[in-house]
Amino acid sequence: MKGKVIGDILVLKNEPDNLEKLLDLPEVKRIVKLGRINGPKREPEVEILVGDNTETIHRENHCFFKLDVARIMWSKGNTGERRRMAKLVKDGETIVDMFAGIGYFSIPMSVHSNPSKIYSLEINPVSYGYLKENIMLNKVEDVIEPILGDCREFAPKNFADRVLMGYIGNTHEYLDKAVDIVKPGGIIHYHESVPDKLKFERPPQRIIDAACGRDVEILNKRIIKKYSPGVYHVVIDALIE
Repeated sequence: MKGKVIGDILVLKNEPDNLEKLLDLPEVKRIVKLGRINGPKREPEVEILVGDNTETIHRENHCFFKLDVARIMWSKGNTGERRRMAKLVKDGETIVDMFAGIGYFSIPMSVHSNPSKIYSLEINPVSYGYLKENIMLNKVEDVIEPILGDCREFAPKNFADRVLMGYIGNTHEYLDKAVDIVKPGGIIHYHESVPDKLKFERPPQRIIDAACGRDVEILNKRIIKKYSPGVYHVVIDALIE
């Protein structure tokens, strides 16, 4: 069986042979089959096999995430990175999460660390709605400020101690904005999907190019997961002077 449990929903890639047996799995009350992922907002096609709706609350690392699995992506493969980020944040930091989604990284950072403020930017109104709900669900309203809109329109410069770019796609096109936002001595966490042979070469070079002469120190290069055959999802931690 190829699938993952999100909240109380089992999400499968293929039609199962025995639905009733799958309902015996711990916490599983509903079952859906995942089809294609469509469009720039990565909206999944979902067929409900058991149950009458696709909204759930997923628990991970003592955090709560409300989402609709038919409208929002959830990657189990990013669990370790979400935990790592929650441990990296230092007391009193100002953080900008450029692609916040439903709070994938903002929520753990606010729950398990002690930042001064997290500005969570999200362009998708559906994800933004769940982001606001998850902020309340985790009782971190005093830490996270959700902002609906394009992260390129976020005005402050030399502002953040830490900038998170936790999205893979055309993320490199936003590196110049991340460099504008981060203050001298701040850190950018840059995510990219990269062919194996370039996985630790292309992403750091893109950061250096975007820095436009500012000194860059690569602090860490990390594989998050295999994205597709011969392609890896990596994250680069870069200190920008």
